[in-house]
Amino acid sequence: MAEQARRIDDEDRTVETTHLAVVPPPTDVEDTARALGLCVAEILTGAREVDSIARWITDEVHRHLQQRATVAARSRQLGGRSRARALLRVGSVIVCRPADGVAEATVVVHTRSHARAVAMRLEERQGRWRATAVGVL
Repeated sequence: MAEQARRIDDEDRTVETTHLAVVPPPTDVEDTARALGLCVAEILTGAREVDSIARWITDEVHRHLQQRATVAARSRQLGGRSRARALLRVGSVIVCRPADGVAEATVVVHTRSHARAVAMRLEERQGRWRATAVGVL
């Protein structure tokens, strides 16, 4: 059940967003980055609310993602597209550790039509990895 809830994709496995990802405990920064990257993609497709990952991001990142989600929702509305659950698959995850307690990661998330790169800076705070910066390309 936990494996289903985490929804961390293997290289060739495609997963529908019917079971939203749960951010894993801070034991492995790569797993945290993978799950957060997927969550960010779900936020931008309208399948997830920003508040659902609030404990894993800073207030500044929360505001940034909320703005991006609002713009994405408006774009979907103007384009006549629904908020349907997208088919998402996590591709490559690259993590760099520039200093103790700091990680920079890039997560590629694939949809049926395109791929997005989610870049993030993670900092270990009180035993938990938190995203202090997030950018989506």
